[in-house]
Amino acid sequence: MVCGLALQAGVNLVNDFFEFMQKKVDDKVENLRFSREDRITLEWLIFLVGVALFGFAGLVGLFIAWRTGWPVLILGVVGFLGGFFYTGEPLNYKRRGLAVPIVFFLMGVIMISGSYYAVSRVFSWDIVAISVPVSFLVSLILLTNELRDFEADTRFGIRTLTVRVGYRRAVGVYCILLLLAYGGPALLAIVGLFPRVLYLCFAVPFVIPPFLFMGRPARQRTMIVPAVMLHHLAYGTFFCLSYLAAARS
Repeated sequence: MVCGLALQAGVNLVNDFFEFMQKKVDDKVENLRFSREDRITLEWLIFLVGVALFGFAGLVGLFIAWRTGWPVLILGVVGFLGGFFYTGEPLNYKRRGLAVPIVFFLMGVIMISGSYYAVSRVFSWDIVAISVPVSFLVSLILLTNELRDFEADTRFGIRTLTVRVGYRRAVGVYCILLLLAYGGPALLAIVGLFPRVLYLCFAVPFVIPPFLFMGRPARQRTMIVPAVMLHHLAYGTFFCLSYLAAARS
């Protein structure tokens, strides 16, 4: 978990650095009245902290690989490259519209099934299947970021998936991912891999708030991301509780 958090934090910091240097982001700290030179120094500090977090995640990953085996090391390298090239050149898969599907695997399936392997030293296709519904929500969070930044990304020429397909169609993709996240456990229950589907009903009320922000102007749309993350937290909590309750019964 510590390794994953450090990797995610590094991704966000390095992403901020590259977008600023490429002049593809509004000034997020305009109220601090930095001069251009001061802001560049700040961004390099942000970049170095991000790289340091990558390095820390790498050291933790090496320790885990030493204890569990080389497959975890490969997963760590894939995670690092995927995080760095989110906006890093020459790949920069965010502007190629590939961020939503790639994050599905990197921060979803691979992170969950890799964590299971690190603990159990066993690779399980069942765990891969169980990770899929939550992975849809991981992609949903990233898609929500694109919906929030649609106007800015369009203005700066960042060709995200949302910019490529248009705002309304991206909302349609959002709905599909949400349906898959809730339909997935039902399918898993049929094959005996999800014990208490009804537990997820308690997360359904958290589905509503994000939709209240989708139709608003750009400046009033910023709360959509925290609202989606709150749903993700609720969904993940009841997702895990369904297995814990089954294990204790």
